[in-house]
Amino acid sequence: MAKRHFAQPTNTGPAGLASRLGAMLYDGLLLAAIWIAVTVAHLAFYRFVVGQPAEDIGTSAVDIWSLRLLLVLFTTLFFVFCWRRGGMTLGMQAWRLRVQTLEGETISVKQGLLRCLTAWLSLAALGIGYWWVLVDGQRRSWPDIASKTQTVRLPKN
Repeated sequence: MAKRHFAQPTNTGPAGLASRLGAMLYDGLLLAAIWIAVTVAHLAFYRFVVGQPAEDIGTSAVDIWSLRLLLVLFTTLFFVFCWRRGGMTLGMQAWRLRVQTLEGETISVKQGLLRCLTAWLSLAALGIGYWWVLVDGQRRSWPDIASKTQTVRLPKN
């Protein structure tokens, strides 16, 4: 997919913490639905393809870790796909946010993967990577800094 340059409204600025958290909440609801679908498919695979008895599913380390890895994989795919496609997830659309390169283009797959990895680390550090927006002069989060991208707030139409 070729990089696409976004039209830059003159009053576009860095996204603040409140709008980022709002978008995360919206995306969390969508991710919950994705996780449920992945979990059902995972359970069905172990029950009907592997032939594991229902009461034994989820009792082994392989069952548990394979589901965890699938959830991380599908979460990452969701975000990278959305950011590459149009710079925003559904939650970001609702809050008028967009992820883009510093030059105002769609981000690369590498940048998307780096954003996701840094986002996981930011969340594991009790969200400090997102609270960083409050102390950074350019209102950047750790994922923004690590991937050399920016999250901007779009004006109302």
